[in-house]
Amino acid sequence: MRRVPSEMFRFTTGEKADLNGAVLEAFGVAGEHLETALGLDGVRERLRAVGWIADIEDEELHEALKRLVKWELLDVVHNHAENYRTAEEYERRNLHYSLTRRGEAALAGVRHALEVLASTGALQTAVLEAIGDRLDELTVLSGEPARADRRIFSTLRELEGHLEALVENTKAFNGQLQRLLRAEGADLDVFREVKAATVSYLQEFLVDLDRRGETVAAAVARVEERGIAVLRERALHGAELPPMPGEDPAAGWLESRRARWAGLRAWFLPDDGARPRIEQLHDIARRAIVSLLQVLERINESRRRSSSAVQDLRELARWFAAAPEEDDLHRLWSAAFGLGPARHAHLAHPDPELIPSSHSWAEAPPVEVSALLRTSGRTERFTRTGKVKDVAAVRAGRAERARAERAELARAWQALETHGPVRLSSFGTLDPAAFDRLLDLLGRALASLPDTDGLRRVTTGDGRVEVVLSLPPDTRTAFLRTEKGTLAGPDYLVDITTAGGTTTFPALHAATGQEAAG
Repeated sequence: MRRVPSEMFRFTTGEKADLNGAVLEAFGVAGEHLETALGLDGVRERLRAVGWIADIEDEELHEALKRLVKWELLDVVHNHAENYRTAEEYERRNLHYSLTRRGEAALAGVRHALEVLASTGALQTAVLEAIGDRLDELTVLSGEPARADRRIFSTLRELEGHLEALVENTKAFNGQLQRLLRAEGADLDVFREVKAATVSYLQEFLVDLDRRGETVAAAVARVEERGIAVLRERALHGAELPPMPGEDPAAGWLESRRARWAGLRAWFLPDDGARPRIEQLHDIARRAIVSLLQVLERINESRRRSSSAVQDLRELARWFAAAPEEDDLHRLWSAAFGLGPARHAHLAHPDPELIPSSHSWAEAPPVEVSALLRTSGRTERFTRTGKVKDVAAVRAGRAERARAERAELARAWQALETHGPVRLSSFGTLDPAAFDRLLDLLGRALASLPDTDGLRRVTTGDGRVEVVLSLPPDTRTAFLRTEKGTLAGPDYLVDITTAGGTTTFPALHAATGQEAAG
């Protein structure tokens, strides 16, 4: 693991930390304007540009520059190309300062830290779509000639930038989310609105998240099929790295690209069979939604209650502490907890004259106390027993209805009994009760499976009636008429028998042939 130099961020501590940071920021702004070195006057001018408005003496500014040179954040050079007329002019214009590599890294680190402190994380589905688009573009560019190397380089860098944005925003948002789950807001209204809005935000992010993750994983696989190593080499050629003294920068550049690609695979298509981080993000968001909804439920519950038991007891404790006398404490205790006089003190014996007046109450027999007094505060009252209702008429009416229903059922079965297979059309006109029974039997038969002879056989629930149904070769249309209308359907052969009856369906087809011949 690489270590950060110990004095790299020393300029951020101490009494002169503000001045040190302002000077370093001045050199950073100068670098953005392609000024690589600044003299004393240039540093003072850039200090005003970065917002340093306090007066500063030359000696103090020289000391600040010396400190930064000592910490290897600035490099000092002598400007021999100028002509100096006085010693003071030589001192002000001879020494020039420029940022070192360590100084550039320290300034970038501070800027990044401040940016992280000021930023808010976000879950952006557009970043996932942008990653998928860049991967598809790399797949297309991998088949083009060498003149596309620069586009491969720029597309690969855009892909890494989108991945870095996804990782950083996700980490920042997850940190914010966990702090929100632990937070307890002082203003419940604002707190509730923030959490409700966060739940909606998470739910919107989770829509089609699995599909987007699978799309990116498939795009990663397509790029690797074309050869990711060759693609990195072409991107290196398109990067046009400048020559550097010492070691070749190409090896470090390629290693950085390999690390970024490994990070991309860890998010969407890991090698070791582990779960992709995009799925872990899905689980975190789901758990956060559940936790936030539970918190919102607790907030809503507390708003529905006028007060809580804890608040009531605390208020009661304050009343006890403010009570002036002991008698007030007893009255407050009785009022708060209801431990007043016994409810049965007014009760007496059924015959008080049997109790001698000379006896003490402790020696007298106990008074019977009703359990109803404890639950409802009332005693029993014994009155005349209520009149029992005569149900003979109700019972007779029910028996008469039962007999009528049985007679109606018997008539219906008698009308439907066929004594052998007949055409459905032979029933002709039926009364409503018989028609309903026939439809019930036909429905049961048609819902059953035919046997090897093609017959559908079913019995009623009580086993008293059996119906056998078959569709003859010559299909006709049967019409059944009732008071409510006419039913048209296939003219089945039907055999309905009651308990003890017989059926002649084995000769079914012969009878059908004779009927057709007649």
